[in-house]
Amino acid sequence: MRNYLFFILLSFCFVANASDVKPDFIVATDGTGNFKTVQEAINAVPDFRNKITIIFIKKGIYKEKLVLAGSKKNVKFIGESLKETILTYDDYNQKKNIFGEEKGTSGSSSFYIYGEGFSAENLTFENSSGPVGQAVAVWAGGDKLIFNNCRFLGFQDTLYTYGANNRQYYYNCYIEGTVDFIFGASTAWFQNCTIFCKKSGYITAASTADTTKFGYVFNNCKILGSAPANSFYLGRPWRPFAKVAYLNCELPELINPLGWNNWGKESNEQTAYYAEYKSTGKGANASKRVVWSHQLTENEYKAYTLENVFQGWVPVAK
Repeated sequence: MRNYLFFILLSFCFVANASDVKPDFIVATDGTGNFKTVQEAINAVPDFRNKITIIFIKKGIYKEKLVLAGSKKNVKFIGESLKETILTYDDYNQKKNIFGEEKGTSGSSSFYIYGEGFSAENLTFENSSGPVGQAVAVWAGGDKLIFNNCRFLGFQDTLYTYGANNRQYYYNCYIEGTVDFIFGASTAWFQNCTIFCKKSGYITAASTADTTKFGYVFNNCKILGSAPANSFYLGRPWRPFAKVAYLNCELPELINPLGWNNWGKESNEQTAYYAEYKSTGKGANASKRVVWSHQLTENEYKAYTLENVFQGWVPVAK
């Protein structure tokens, strides 16, 4: 009950603050703002500014390969329309750079986030290269990141939560993909999100550090998709100590009854920590799960609070 009431209050805070903001910069493709490109607005943010810098992005498709440097702290993006404000690019793993070398997974990202305290709302982040292998939409490499009512579109490796010491909060977001489309080492909490599974694959590929207590937490999320029945796993360990928990989530028939995959290494079964609590839906049969996964007890579930998972940081609307 305590967790439920907290999330109701947090939801109200997001809604109450979203409409009452005055932007520092406005981006518009038609020239009616301060800048025509998002990168120009990012570059205009003073380095190491302690106050929040708000960048309002008008409707449009912004095809840019974006970089938010580590010196650009506390930057907030607000889109004019969730589905009509789109930040996109089309690099992918095997695409060649100017030296004829493959860009690689990290090099494929449409948007790189290094700055601490970045937040975004009402925006779509996309890698538009299609089903061509690894193609990252967002390389989220900063600490204390907040995404509210955002969409992440792609296929393989859509969202890269980079960095073992980074904490990230995703609220009311839509994330889609195929293989390992939420992956990385960060501690990330997904609250009231919609996870859309395309074709077949694995939702998560966590690479949580052995010294990190929590990895990915999906709370009150809904798994949907166009994938066939039994074609998706909840996760597989990119690194041995991967940690993922699904709490009070709705799981459809597309989820494989086994739930989890060991990535072809039995040794991962001894180190990875995969857990569920009160999953519902046709894909939530606990009796069919791999024996090395966990169904949380009530006492174990109580450990999953934002303050505990994020080591004292409780994300709020800015």
